[in-house]
Amino acid sequence: MGSNALPVADAPVGLEVLKGLWRERSLLAALACMHRRVGPVFQITLPAFRPAVFVGPAANRQILVTERHRLLWRNETDPVVKLLREGVLVIDGAYHDAIRTLMEPPLRRRHVLGHIPTFWRLTDRLSRQWRDGEVYDMLVEMRRLALFLLFEPLFGVDLTADLPRLWEPILKLLKYISPGLWLLWPGVPRPGYGRARQVMDAYLYDLIRRRRQELAAGRPPDDADLLDRLILAATMDDDLIRDQLLTMLIAGHDTSTALLAWTFYLLGTHPEARARVHAEVDAVLGDSDDPPSAEVLARLPFLDQVIKETLRLYPPIHVGNRRAAEDLELQGYHVPAGTRVMYSIYLTHRDPAEWPEAEAFCPERFGSVGRKVGTGEEGAEAGLRYVPFGGGPRNCIGAAFAQIEARVVLARLFQRFDFELLNADRIRPYMGATLEPRPGVFVRVHRRKPAHGEMATGSF
Repeated sequence: MGSNALPVADAPVGLEVLKGLWRERSLLAALACMHRRVGPVFQITLPAFRPAVFVGPAANRQILVTERHRLLWRNETDPVVKLLREGVLVIDGAYHDAIRTLMEPPLRRRHVLGHIPTFWRLTDRLSRQWRDGEVYDMLVEMRRLALFLLFEPLFGVDLTADLPRLWEPILKLLKYISPGLWLLWPGVPRPGYGRARQVMDAYLYDLIRRRRQELAAGRPPDDADLLDRLILAATMDDDLIRDQLLTMLIAGHDTSTALLAWTFYLLGTHPEARARVHAEVDAVLGDSDDPPSAEVLARLPFLDQVIKETLRLYPPIHVGNRRAAEDLELQGYHVPAGTRVMYSIYLTHRDPAEWPEAEAFCPERFGSVGRKVGTGEEGAEAGLRYVPFGGGPRNCIGAAFAQIEARVVLARLFQRFDFELLNADRIRPYMGATLEPRPGVFVRVHRRKPAHGEMATGSF
């Protein structure tokens, strides 16, 4: 066991960190300051919050691959565990592996590609409500869309009638699991969230009940969605199914919301890249209103590079959390059992030691010339410099879903519209349940190409 103690900030650096924390109201600022002034390994020493923080591909490899069995995801004091209970995101060991194996088939790339027409249709249904020249917040619009894009393919549910009553409870639960005072005071009273949880639980349990009735009546699961698979599994009772549905709902839609919203921000602040996206989409999709095939979608390489670069600069899950199950050594430092271990995806993705022009928006770094930069082609350790979906055996279960979804949504919207960003100077990263652009991404929508049947109405 290594004898090196985890580095901590001295008094002047500690004061600088606290000033940044107060000024930015974000733990992200404190982490960036510590990384800059202390190094790629450091310990935060706030009351009741003393995580060991690691930055860089070598640390990622230890935490996500070689030492992963000695690190636990579950921390009973965290609100996300209290909310998701036995969800696949917050359980460990063989129990996790069994549930993940059950849930994976509908989320594999081959299966998700079959949802391209659904992604396309629902994107049209949302954008059909936009009026030319009006201003919309893409953080809100993409959240609405992401919820529909998750519920219909995975749960077989059209959310149209239910979203108005679920919207506020969903936002409330996202706030519940976001970083806050509970980090410093784990037992802090948090009134006001019980009602939101009751509303969501009632909805999900009713959804499970009705699907059980349909399956019992003989509805053939020829193309079983995720909800079908969970119900048909003999090992899953309603409580456990609820936990997986809520996990997918909360984690799945919120990460897609952040990715899409940040893409609008970055393309809004980089007009040359936006023009390239328009040109590529026009060349490949033309004026067609038909959903693209997987092969056609693959002919949008620059759009794919934009998505990858957005995930680099603004990874929705910007930090990974673990808990040391036993004493261990990480990067030559002693980490006692019980220590919260955090690996910073955000700081790794912006580390100038790993990325040329690390702070710049440069989609071309993921192109044919720059493909070796951060994509895993330089060897296992170097590949873990780019980890927007985590890494190792427990990488994000919805990674393929999120990336295909984003390509379809952005291709269709940039085929039909241009977006004029209005509040670029005000947008800052906000560390909520995911890394969000706050106060929102406000754009003026300019119609480029009307879809057939544009006058048709429809509402979310």
